Amino acid sequence: MTLSILEFPDPRLRTVAEPVTSVDDSIRRLVDDMIETMYEAPGIGLAATQVNVHRRVLVIDLSEDQSNPRVFINPELEIPESEKEPMQEGCLSIPGVYEDVSRPQSVRVRALDYHGEPFEEEHSGLMAVCLQHEVDHLNGKLFIDYLSQLKRSRIRRRVEKQQRQKAS
Repeated sequence: MTLSILEFPDPRLRTVAEPVTSVDDSIRRLVDDMIETMYEAPGIGLAATQVNVHRRVLVIDLSEDQSNPRVFINPELEIPESEKEPMQEGCLSIPGVYEDVSRPQSVRVRALDYHGEPFEEEHSGLMAVCLQHEVDHLNGKLFIDYLSQLKRSRIRRRVEKQQRQKAS
C-alpha cells in the first residue's frame, strides 16, 4: 500500500522516532509499504517519520532498477572522524529542492534487518550520505537544517507557494 509522504514544513517531520521493540508482522508490513511508497515517489530512501509513523525504521535502494531494497530497523550510526565532502541532496518531503550538504563520506551502521536479525556494515559514498540523511529524519532533522538561515527561508517560501498553488 502506498503511504502519504509528509511535506515540509509539516511539524510532524520534527518528531523524534521511537525504537522498535519487536520486529513483527506490523513492522514488516510497514517496511513493505515504505518500499512501495519509496519506489512510487520515486526516491532512493525513506524514513518512517516521513510517512507519519514515528518508529526507527528506514529503507534505501540505490539500484537503478529498484532491485535491492535495504531495510534498517533501529539504525545506529558510527561516523569516523573524516573529512566532509559536499554532495547534492534532495528529499521526498521537500519536493523539487536540491542543495549541496557537506557530510562525512563513510559510516558504520548497526541495525536490525527485515527479520529482526542484527547486522553491522560499513558504507561510503552515496550509501553513507543516504544513511545519514534518513537517520536525521528519525531524529527530527531535515537536510535543509545544514543550510544557511537565508537558504532555509527561501526554500520554505518556495515550498509554501507550491503548496498553495497545488491546493487552489
